[in-house]
Amino acid sequence: MAVDKIVSEPSLGAVLQVAGHARDEAAGLLDLLTSVLEAEDGSSLTPEAQSNVLKQQKRMFTNIAQLRGLHRAANLSARDTKGVTTEARHEVDRLHLQLENLYYEQRHLRNEILACESYDHTYTQLDLIPVEEFLAQHPEHADADENALTVARIDHERAEREALEQQRHKLLLHKNKLMADNKTRKNELAKLDTDLEKFIDAAKPIQMRLEKVV
Repeated sequence: MAVDKIVSEPSLGAVLQVAGHARDEAAGLLDLLTSVLEAEDGSSLTPEAQSNVLKQQKRMFTNIAQLRGLHRAANLSARDTKGVTTEARHEVDRLHLQLENLYYEQRHLRNEILACESYDHTYTQLDLIPVEEFLAQHPEHADADENALTVARIDHERAEREALEQQRHKLLLHKNKLMADNKTRKNELAKLDTDLEKFIDAAKPIQMRLEKVV
């Protein structure tokens, strides 16, 4: 493939173009000198030949001077392009690192979501009433989504357990009161038995006197 087909930068294309012209001028000058020297049989050049050589040489030097200017400009442009490329590469590296961080965060969030979805939450172990029975008792939740319905059932279970706990607490207080009353009565009966035994013991002499009289 030709060089001019590979190089797409305009400044480098201009360098190649002028370099081609300088090459052609140099080749033309060489051919001119060869033909003149051969025609003059090695003798000194005629004024016309010298004029033609000087013109050809002047065009070649002009192309070379232009080539140097373009080469210098191409070097400066390449230096600027290198700086821009370096900055762009740094930006690409920064964006690549940022992208890697985003991929890492994405993987982390997916793992967290998977852990949450597979977590054996306590509410799954609750003995909740069936959905049909709950909706029959609370028809206002008929249009609720699955999440809202689950929350409502848990709240219902909590309310039921709190009510049962209050009822258990009341029954426990009543039980303790009954036990206290029973203990009081038991103590009173024991005291009554003691008093009765004392009374019987005190009445024995009277009973013995009555038996003698009879």
